[in-house]
Amino acid sequence: MSANTAIAEQKPKAVKLITKEQFLRRYSNREDGFKYEFNNGIVEKTSAMNQQQATIQGVILRFFIKTKLFEDGGLYSPETDMDTSPVQLRRPDIAIFTGEQVVKMKEKENQVAPWVAEIISPTDRADDINNNLYEYFRAGVKVVWHIYPQSKKVDVFTAPEKVTICSGKTICSGAPVIPDLQIPAEDLFA
Repeated sequence: MSANTAIAEQKPKAVKLITKEQFLRRYSNREDGFKYEFNNGIVEKTSAMNQQQATIQGVILRFFIKTKLFEDGGLYSPETDMDTSPVQLRRPDIAIFTGEQVVKMKEKENQVAPWVAEIISPTDRADDINNNLYEYFRAGVKVVWHIYPQSKKVDVFTAPEKVTICSGKTICSGAPVIPDLQIPAEDLFA
């Protein structure tokens, strides 16, 4: 094999872009153990929830149903489609919507959740996590939790540059969106 042949074989394959309509048709109801998101014509494939991550979701749900937002018709929703821009569709691990947003969702109007959580797995890339954080805030999300099960910590963002790092007994707050959502970090991982 010549040096030119070896170099030619190392070139990355060209990414085939698809439309959002094609994405929705092909990936909306796919049940193969992966989560798919749409980013400007590119399909992004990540791992779906595992059982440990599902238990974290359950803890947050148990705290959420005690909040005023829940009483007022708010919706806790795992991996729900959310257009963050005309060319981006995300499926956050957990999204919480207001009661007013739920009414609009029933009328098929896209809503951007004001509170989002991502449960970070060892295979998630730091650049992707960071890019998605900025994307969420550009779209109108007000609070983002990055939950790290392996290190038992939560980064609570109220802006891309404003973060509270929670571990142990430190309280993870949903404020200003859900001020009465207050969870000690250690409870998420118990």
